Amino acid sequence: MRICAVDLKDNHANICLLQKENDVFDIPDCRQDRFTVQQVNDAEQLREFQFAFKKLMEDYSVDRVVIAERINNGKHAAKMSTFKLEAILQVCEGLDVELIPMGVQKQWLKHTAPPIEFKHTGLRPYQEKAFLTAYAYLSS
Repeated sequence: MRICAVDLKDNHANICLLQKENDVFDIPDCRQDRFTVQQVNDAEQLREFQFAFKKLMEDYSVDRVVIAERINNGKHAAKMSTFKLEAILQVCEGLDVELIPMGVQKQWLKHTAPPIEFKHTGLRPYQEKAFLTAYAYLSS
């Protein structure tokens, strides 16, 4: 199974592709590791974001998109722009999208820690949360 995990932060969608076959994990090369929407109130930019994301998922034959859920209230609440980007991905026709609650992800990682340190994955630092989300999902 090949998945794309998404970590939404500010006006960025940081992504990580990860696949698992026969209990072997692989991080496939990907032409893009982040999407940025400059103006989240601009409908045209949101349509372009959705189109580009969906095209990338099609090009890389992604089976499922998993999004790391964010805190929606309190001192550490996520920005409203991330919820807009999340909604755009959730309603993207033809994509199987699932939200992963932070507590569930932490439980999964507690039982099965990644076999490799993040710094040895070859991914960029801002992809770490997406990588952990992908790994937790495929390990559960």
